[in-house]
Amino acid sequence: MSGPDTNTQRHHTFAIPFRPQWSDMDQNGHMRTTAYLAAAENSRMQYFAGSGFSAGEFARRGFGPVIQTDQLRYRSELRLLEQAELSLQMAGLSPDGARFMMRNTFTRADGTVAATVTSTGGWLDLGQRRLTSPPEDLLRLLRDLAPTGDFTELSTPLAER
Repeated sequence: MSGPDTNTQRHHTFAIPFRPQWSDMDQNGHMRTTAYLAAAENSRMQYFAGSGFSAGEFARRGFGPVIQTDQLRYRSELRLLEQAELSLQMAGLSPDGARFMMRNTFTRADGTVAATVTSTGGWLDLGQRRLTSPPEDLLRLLRDLAPTGDFTELSTPLAER
């Protein structure tokens, strides 16, 4: 199976509380682009670490995530210290898990989506400096993350070798 497991009871959306800090703001009092990207990256790493894949575990196993593109879409303002939720879902996955697309959604307390960050990446073998497939336990973790409504199966770069 290439996409998320069809047993929807296993799927879950990872979500954490989020409040923009002073250092996240631009001159107009809006959240900076780089702050959205940093928060998205941090939530991904929190998800992995909370599931047994800390930075140390990635290093021990000799591989880690690498992001190739980030797409940020602004929808509504997010202001200083405004209460929000930052969620993470799977927007795409290759059959072997070598490539992934994860989407973070920043949602204000009133339910309004402030922004989304869609990050496309893969798994880098730290010794060979090439993309690789993740181990089975990590692939299972990726497949258990709730899919977005527009989830797509990604091609694998490993078939081209």
